[in-house]
Amino acid sequence: MCMNDKQDFTQGPILSKLITFMLPILLSLVLQSLYGAVDLLIVGRFGTTAGISGVSVGGNVMNLFTMLLNAITMGVTVIMGQYIGARRFEAVNKLISNAVAFFLALSLFLTVLIIIFARPLARAMQTPEEAVGLTVEYIRICGAGFIFITFYNFISAILRGIGDSNTPLVFVAIASVVNIVGDLILVAGFKMNVAGAAIATVAAQAVSVVLSLWIIKRKNLQFKFEKKYFNFGSEVPHFVKLGLPLTVQGFLTNFSFLALNAFINRLGLEASSGYGVAQKIQMFVMLVPGALMQSMAPFVSQNVGAQNEKRARKGMLCGQAMGSVIGFVIMAVTFFFGDFLARLFTEDDAVVARAFEFLRGFSPEAVVTCILFSYLGYFNGHSKSLFVMIQGLLQTFMIRLPVSYVMSIQPNASLTWIGFAAPLATTFGIAMCFVYYKMMGRELDRK
Repeated sequence: MCMNDKQDFTQGPILSKLITFMLPILLSLVLQSLYGAVDLLIVGRFGTTAGISGVSVGGNVMNLFTMLLNAITMGVTVIMGQYIGARRFEAVNKLISNAVAFFLALSLFLTVLIIIFARPLARAMQTPEEAVGLTVEYIRICGAGFIFITFYNFISAILRGIGDSNTPLVFVAIASVVNIVGDLILVAGFKMNVAGAAIATVAAQAVSVVLSLWIIKRKNLQFKFEKKYFNFGSEVPHFVKLGLPLTVQGFLTNFSFLALNAFINRLGLEASSGYGVAQKIQMFVMLVPGALMQSMAPFVSQNVGAQNEKRARKGMLCGQAMGSVIGFVIMAVTFFFGDFLARLFTEDDAVVARAFEFLRGFSPEAVVTCILFSYLGYFNGHSKSLFVMIQGLLQTFMIRLPVSYVMSIQPNASLTWIGFAAPLATTFGIAMCFVYYKMMGRELDRK
């Protein structure tokens, strides 16, 4: 057996296992959030103004493709957890081998797609004319190394599926260090501007993948790649079916954020800049809920495989309680000290005031999203990603966007009420999840 007791979520104390598994994921998300900021910081210091736009827009484009990968790899994580919980270890080998074939083909297809359509993608993002060439350069270099980005995320998904969140943290840390060193050498030293930042990013992912394969080999895992399963076998439609709804949800959610940005941009430069600063703080507020959902899915999936539904439910409730406590602290800090947080990014008093205005309305999201994401992790662990997509679309297009728009067209529109649309929509999502959870519970109890 390759799993140790810490990786086996089907037995032992629930809270301590969730915390032990979740903390490395949280730290990984923090490092990933800082990853792009480092490129922007060094290009801003040693590159050009157009280079800043090129890295920013190019990074957003690449993030869309990375989001597609992460959604599908979540399917691999969940199915792997179910097989492990059921002790179907040969099925795990088939899953891994089928997934290697699929992600190899997908990465090569996306590489060609990204390189060919780099310029239309840059244009679609309304890139300033003077930065279009640099944006295209960034996208194409990162696209050429997309195979490393693909397998970096895929390997991390496999390890999370077996209950190991520490090793992916090591991968992220290695990639962050290589990226910083690469940026300093290529951008600051050789003055390569955007091209240097892109090469450093690809090199960081490549080094991380090579080292991850070496580390995995040294771990001598029982689960392994087998040539006989290196094909588009029965596991491929299994995890793609689970991952595609999450991909659709993620894409449309990102679109909704762009629409929200457009609503606020109409209120003037101070409001637009204030929201830009608030977005940076908002990203860190959402790290705990994100880590909670990523932790909940493999925990629940292992117990689903072991047919221990009672423990899966307890894990979800435990995650909601833990997340709410942490979220309440973050909410209080954001609500009462949001102006201090905003001042870390700008000294402009008017921009700070507008950012603080938005954060006061947004702050309850720190609590309610922990509750919602625990539900979503639970449903993903049961392969119910279609419902996860549906509730996400309903809360976004029935509550968040309409309320944000109505609040934005009011006389003397307040960013507080626009910000409050997010926790209001999340609360609506929680209500939908509660009803579905009860319905699903009755169905499972009858089996």
